[in-house]
Amino acid sequence: MSVFSRFNTRLQHAIVSRLGWTSLRPVQEEAGEALLDGKNAVVLAPTAGGKTEASMFPTLSMLCDEQAEGVGALYIAPIKALLNNQAERLGTYTEMVSLRRFVWHGDTPSSARKKFLAEPTELLMTTPESLEVMLISSRVDEQKLFGDVRIVIIDEVHALAGSDRGAHLLSVLERIARVSRHDIQRVGLSATVGNPDMILEWLRGTSRRDGVVVDPPKNPARRQLLVVHRESMEELAQDAARMAKGQKSLFFCESRSTTESVAETMRWSGTTVFVHHSAVSKEERELAEERFHHGSDACIVCTSTLELGIDVGDLDRVLQAEAPDTVSSFMQRMGRTGRRPGAVANTTFFCETTSGVLQAIALIELAKAGWVEDVPVTSRCWPVLVHQLFAMALAADGIAPDEIWNHVSQLPDFRGIHRAEFDRLVAWMVRDKGLVQTSGRLVLGPKAERRFGRRNFMALYAVFSSPQSYTVLTMAGQPLGSLNQGFVDRLTEGYSAFLLGGRAWQVVHIRHDERQIRVDPAPRGKQPTWGGYLPQFLGFEVCQAIRAVLQTEPGYPYLHEGAAELLRQQRDLFSDVLDPAAGDLEVDDGEIRWWTFAGGRINSTLRYALQAVGGDWKVVPDNLLIKVRGEDLDERSLREAIDQLRDLEFWENEKLWAEVAVSLPNYRLSKFQSFMPPWVEREMLADYLLDVEGAWRWVSRDPEAAPLRGVREALAIAVRTVREGDVPAPIPDVPTVVPTLPVRWVRNAQDLATLCAELAAAEVVALDVETTIRTRALCLVQLATNDGIALIDALEVEDLEPLGTLLADKGVTKLIHNASFEKSVLGKYGIRIDNVVDTLKVSKQVRGKVKGGHSLQAVCVRELGIELDKNEQVSDWSRRPLTQRQQAYAAMDVEVLLRLYESFEPLLVGGRP
Repeated sequence: MSVFSRFNTRLQHAIVSRLGWTSLRPVQEEAGEALLDGKNAVVLAPTAGGKTEASMFPTLSMLCDEQAEGVGALYIAPIKALLNNQAERLGTYTEMVSLRRFVWHGDTPSSARKKFLAEPTELLMTTPESLEVMLISSRVDEQKLFGDVRIVIIDEVHALAGSDRGAHLLSVLERIARVSRHDIQRVGLSATVGNPDMILEWLRGTSRRDGVVVDPPKNPARRQLLVVHRESMEELAQDAARMAKGQKSLFFCESRSTTESVAETMRWSGTTVFVHHSAVSKEERELAEERFHHGSDACIVCTSTLELGIDVGDLDRVLQAEAPDTVSSFMQRMGRTGRRPGAVANTTFFCETTSGVLQAIALIELAKAGWVEDVPVTSRCWPVLVHQLFAMALAADGIAPDEIWNHVSQLPDFRGIHRAEFDRLVAWMVRDKGLVQTSGRLVLGPKAERRFGRRNFMALYAVFSSPQSYTVLTMAGQPLGSLNQGFVDRLTEGYSAFLLGGRAWQVVHIRHDERQIRVDPAPRGKQPTWGGYLPQFLGFEVCQAIRAVLQTEPGYPYLHEGAAELLRQQRDLFSDVLDPAAGDLEVDDGEIRWWTFAGGRINSTLRYALQAVGGDWKVVPDNLLIKVRGEDLDERSLREAIDQLRDLEFWENEKLWAEVAVSLPNYRLSKFQSFMPPWVEREMLADYLLDVEGAWRWVSRDPEAAPLRGVREALAIAVRTVREGDVPAPIPDVPTVVPTLPVRWVRNAQDLATLCAELAAAEVVALDVETTIRTRALCLVQLATNDGIALIDALEVEDLEPLGTLLADKGVTKLIHNASFEKSVLGKYGIRIDNVVDTLKVSKQVRGKVKGGHSLQAVCVRELGIELDKNEQVSDWSRRPLTQRQQAYAAMDVEVLLRLYESFEPLLVGGRP
């Protein structure tokens, strides 16, 4: 029996009489059953596959069954344009069952908002930021408006989940859930997502409802694909103009600058062209959508602003300059076509670069295999936590920290943040004047008031920020769009001309006080720039697919002749490099290229790893390869360095990653970055730029490699003392494990000479060192025999020559765990270590590949039953005096080496590894 029979009779009659439908699609049947049964759901279907109706019909049915007091259902979209686009359709659906809908976003007139607040509609269509506006506004009666909300539908959920905006949305929804008397039902709609079960769990939040992924089988569909290669973008734009002639098409570009250049060339070729990107004015974008929707011979040249499900009419073609970064974007864009009966979904890639051709092939082949990216879900979303501290303090005119914690600790985007970290963040923000605590309640501090207080805190509502820009208007006052400050600074009144909206404009006046530029039409103009300097990383799977394209023999039927010839050339060029014997290395003119095909974040991580083992090497990564240069660099030394990277102990070296964390470039990732403590800021940068776990799995060639121990903790701990004013919470100065051997301090040259003379008669000496995090300056040297432990203060002892003599003595065995670190540190001081027994290598030899790996911590647990407290490893070793915990840690690190040696010795041949 169809779910149609379960719909309210008013809705049944409307579907048949008003819409003329005789049946429902499979996705609408399955989603209808799930939603009427009260389940949370993620509903998957291709673009124009009926997702909107799949969620809206059961929603309207429930609202018809029981009239809502105030808003009964929320429809949330990631962008205003999608709301505007869906307004007519959802207005029809609500009106045909005698219900109403209202659209609230930044462009909604205040008079219409006042009317809505006085008499709310059953369906509210809005964005995450506008929901925040309502919760903060003193004019909104939360209980009246949201007290009867029963269901929320999030369109294009993949565009929000895993992002700051998604974390913000979920936090806002939970604030509404506290007001509503219902367990609000959650529904996410998407065409492309690789991990719908995880998205469903994320979306659930505090809801106690059961959940289901609605993903009915899809009928195989024909696709029309073409990849074209030309020598210049001008040639490609001319080809695109010929292909677009007489048809309706979208031409996607990967930057706003490219859209302007392509649009100008196409217009000169006689094509009717519109431009659609975030710097084009709202009026111009809406005009483009309207004229395009009702036309039949035009092309909109756009960025991802038209990737989401905005209906601009039945498209004939999707064109693509170069290739997008993800399979998801490719599928979304191609899904804009093929909606008419008998039409075929299609995409034509116009590629100027070799990388564009290879990337396009990789995306197509991954899509054909049914693969699409997972949406990453975070549990430590610091920017939104800072934002919600401000927003909730403002909304409540002061709020207790416990109340905020009780709210955020229930949300998946913050569950990885511990209460102690939250308290420490709040304390820092109070010291930094972002917040003020008075009578136990948090209110906005003077720093936040100065930053966000203008225009009734409008700048606070969104978690993202827009760059400082100038509005561009014609002399008649028609808005055309915006330009960034940096580009405007290079313009001259009466002389400069630039492109905007695909047309050339001459600068007449620049009014800096009003941040406006007045212009007249011009015959030619230069391509503008809008900044955007963050590295754009390709994912691991896409890069591996590019490698597979280069290694396979067959051709691809969708390649135009020029693209097919380019692929043949590239396969020839890479035939030697990708040969197993070459190890993916290419040596050329003092530079070695390591073709990893591992993706941007993994290669960025490998860069720091190579610099750690290579010393002064200059290492430059991109998505596909890593370039290495250096005076002492040759193929053999690089291969030896890569071999070191296959050692688990290297990756579990907390000191290394702590050093990396504090040296990362200070990119601006969030509008709230200036309100973050340094340790939060550095962790956020590390999460964006590094994938330590992924790099370890890749370099070890083991996809199931055991997780690394302590790296995230090391990053977090290390950056706590980067700058003044960020004081970590005190840790009790009580060692968890204490040495059993006597400990003596060595603080001058005479005592060091005496110690080394004594130890020259020993058979075995254990050795460890402690350094500063960032520069690896030697702070402490630990030596141990069965008679006792010596802690040598390297900051006090000026002459380490006696130590060098002892460590170079081949008659004394030196016990070290991961000797490469001690050798590199002491090597800077001219000290060589001979006759080494490396307990790391011994453990690998006698135990092989074991769960937990061979870090000193893991080996001590496995062999000795001792749990070392490694927190002190990344503490400040330059401080004096050292804490009791530090002294105990330093002594234990060499004492356990003696015990390990005794444990392993019977298992070794001749007592040696």
